[in-house]
Amino acid sequence: MNEQIRVATIRLIDENGEQAGVVDTKWALQKAMDLELDLVEIAPKAVPPVCRILNYGKYCFEQDKKQREAKKNQKQTRLKEVRMQPKIDTHDMEFKIKHIRQFLGEGDKVKVSVRFRGREFAHTERGADVLQEVLHHLGEDICIVEKPPLMEGRYMSMSLAPKSGKK
Repeated sequence: MNEQIRVATIRLIDENGEQAGVVDTKWALQKAMDLELDLVEIAPKAVPPVCRILNYGKYCFEQDKKQREAKKNQKQTRLKEVRMQPKIDTHDMEFKIKHIRQFLGEGDKVKVSVRFRGREFAHTERGADVLQEVLHHLGEDICIVEKPPLMEGRYMSMSLAPKSGKK
């Protein structure tokens, strides 16, 4: 920027965004000072380097504003968890599936887990059946199975992600 530019000649873009051609660096710097603007090196690797006359403070502010706007428009996916037991009743299952549909519709990922207590450990296949029933009720048009049913200590769980088209 300004006096930090050390090359003898540069390709200049004026304050209106039009090319002024290859000029002497001192002349370009003097023109920028006359306009009370800054001479900023945009493409230092080019031959000759490309410089532009602009208000550097305003330029930095606009770049920050673009970054904030891009960050604001990003959708962060959250991981929601729905817990069940192997002895779940049909109405309770439907209620939980309704919540899973809602979470997937909002674009969140869902971890569905079945907790085993005491003697329920002897029948882990019932937990797998519960998870398969959840998948059957949800259907393939709503979600993608990210992680298939897997035992993790006292829990058997699977992860579901929303289909990209459905939000």
